Amino acid sequence: MSLKIRGGLVLIVGTALGLTLSLGGGVLAERPGPLPLAGLSAPSLGAEESRLLAEVMERVRQDYVEDIDDRRLIESAIRGMVAELDPHSQFLDADQFEEIRISTTGNYSGVGLEVTVEDGRIRVVTPMDGMPAHHAGIAPGDVLLTIDERPVDGTRLSDAVSRMRGQPGSSVALGILREGHDEPLTFNVQRKAIAVRSVRSEYLGDGFGYLRITHFSETTPKDLRHAVATLNRLADGRLRGAVLDLRDNPGGVLDAAVEVADAFLERGVIVSGDGRLRDARFQRRARAGDLLDGAGLIVLVNSGSASASEIVAGALKDHGRATLLGTHTYGKGSVQTVMPLSNGRAIKLTTSRYFTPSGASIHEQGIQPDVLVQQPGDRTAGFGPAHLDDDFQLREALHWLRSTGVMHSRAQ
Repeated sequence: MSLKIRGGLVLIVGTALGLTLSLGGGVLAERPGPLPLAGLSAPSLGAEESRLLAEVMERVRQDYVEDIDDRRLIESAIRGMVAELDPHSQFLDADQFEEIRISTTGNYSGVGLEVTVEDGRIRVVTPMDGMPAHHAGIAPGDVLLTIDERPVDGTRLSDAVSRMRGQPGSSVALGILREGHDEPLTFNVQRKAIAVRSVRSEYLGDGFGYLRITHFSETTPKDLRHAVATLNRLADGRLRGAVLDLRDNPGGVLDAAVEVADAFLERGVIVSGDGRLRDARFQRRARAGDLLDGAGLIVLVNSGSASASEIVAGALKDHGRATLLGTHTYGKGSVQTVMPLSNGRAIKLTTSRYFTPSGASIHEQGIQPDVLVQQPGDRTAGFGPAHLDDDFQLREALHWLRSTGVMHSRAQ
């Protein structure tokens, strides 16, 4: 479902904004219905609190080393107020709120690159298949130096992402440093409308498949069903098992996480939540139907598997549907609601805590995998069969999947 700017509640189960160009930021899900304004009107401050706020604002306005207009001062006060609540609550200006909109739909206009910050540089993770950057010849590992001949700040990923976006049909010049080339390369890339796929898959032969979910957006459940159908077809309808890779998946759309867990469960609670508002108290249950029809399932997790990823991992683990392999997960068990404000702004506010089917809270605790397997070195990108030689955790998952039989117990 699309984001309704007016009167929509938006639930976020992710850890960060602005992760990659293809994501465009944190991801979210919308719960239909009007914004419950009751109880959210401006509170009546006591005389002492009002006086203190007015005094501080006046001191800053008059005595700060630089002149600050009232709008900036008020926005700064709001940012500080919300940020002090917890690490995941945040005031969103119009640009940041637009990032949220892009992330929930998975649609934007740009060049089709996934990028990350590495060693103080912005490096290409991968060009999306069939997208402008891919056709132009940009390759994984390339370092982004300039955009339209202006240098790129390697510490400001969101700025580079924003500059590469633009109207469909417009062009952008990307200066690239590539290993083996003494001089930078320049690629003139024409922007186009891009739909981001959050699920990647590969058939590994002998009836086994690989599924990787990079983030949870509105299209993830549909992408997952398509990927599993493709693997089944390649296995001649006899898919014996799969590896579901959730490593370094920061989370995203709550409803997408629920649907992904539901795709492998026949019944039972997937996740429940508790908070002060009525909408913050919920329980989601699985419906009959398992995409793998009970075939073996290994879920790869690590310290970067957070929030929505932990909802999926926790549900499959608690119901005995999958074996978790890897390292301890991040431990974010809270849900944020994005509440639209005037002039395209919003606040992202923690409104609920969620619990796995066993009733456990994973907040600041994480989930311990069933099989602890450390990944040698510091690998945060390039997961998958193409990197099998240096992906020890994936090799172990395949070994475990092949050696422990093909059927797992179904949720009761």
